[in-house]
Amino acid sequence: MPEEAEKTTKQKKAEAEVEGFRRDLGPFVVATETTRMAMVFTDAKAPDHPIIFANDSFLKLTGYQRADVLGLTFDALMAGGLDAETMAHVRTAFEGAADTDPEIHYRRKDGSEFWASVFISPVRDESGDVVQHFVSVVDLTKFRLEQTQAKMLIDELNHRVKNTLSTVQSIVWQALRNSTDPDEIREAIEGRLFALSRSHDLLTREDWAGAGLHDLIKEALEPFGVTGGRAARLVVRGENIRMSPNATLALGIAFHELATNAVKYGAFSNDAGSIQVAWTIEPSPKGDRLILHWREQDGPRVAPPSRRGFGLQVIERGLAHQLGGTVHLEFLEEGVSCTINIPAPRGARNG
Repeated sequence: MPEEAEKTTKQKKAEAEVEGFRRDLGPFVVATETTRMAMVFTDAKAPDHPIIFANDSFLKLTGYQRADVLGLTFDALMAGGLDAETMAHVRTAFEGAADTDPEIHYRRKDGSEFWASVFISPVRDESGDVVQHFVSVVDLTKFRLEQTQAKMLIDELNHRVKNTLSTVQSIVWQALRNSTDPDEIREAIEGRLFALSRSHDLLTREDWAGAGLHDLIKEALEPFGVTGGRAARLVVRGENIRMSPNATLALGIAFHELATNAVKYGAFSNDAGSIQVAWTIEPSPKGDRLILHWREQDGPRVAPPSRRGFGLQVIERGLAHQLGGTVHLEFLEEGVSCTINIPAPRGARNG
């Protein structure tokens, strides 16, 4: 018998089965046809469980017409490439021996695919023999997508927490290494953790998509009164380049150290000093670099320190380790000068 004629025969037989359902189970079939749950009946007596009934919700979910699915085997609607374990699980469910409901990758008529959970229940005749299977189909596509997104968020959170804990560990280790005075240690740790916290707050407001360099400087220097009486004594020049979360955290601590030094000994320790912060993007053989200059002037006369304190080590070693950058600090007589050279964010350009 030609394939097309065979399919027509199967469809006619399936349609006759549907009419039998309507006649024998009347109200149940009507309820099944109109429910929002996608449902099909399959013939338990035939190999591979051909479909003998599909309600409107199933047709809407899969995009098929009723004539398309009547007579098809249940397996025919599955997406290709299902593993043997899943196929065995489906067969076990039809046999009534599965402990859990299968989750199956389905193919719609237009070729698109979706995930669904199937609930298979036997339909028995008066003798107790299984004659059909009643199959409910629940679309899991949205749930699967949310699961994937949740896993990505958890992985990203784990990455951020590890980076943050590494930074905290470095702060504590450096503080203990450079002082034995409990008050100095406490002050050093608290100040840097506070700076780290403010950078975290800034990134949270930006959904951890990074932060603008202008915004980062404002956030880092705000505790030092830069948005108040010292605002006119800080000049910032440069495009509001968007920095990565990692760069935001590292630079936030670096700016905190520079501002702390300026308040204690430099341009912000008197009423006349000022600070200029400016940056440019410069090409290099290994990729564009962000060159940032911090320059102080009109503060007290500066003398080079007798030793590299904790704050200076945080700037120099921290940026080198975390961002692959270099820091050049000069204690000029007219004020501290700091040049930070780090990889430029992708796509960053001078204005």
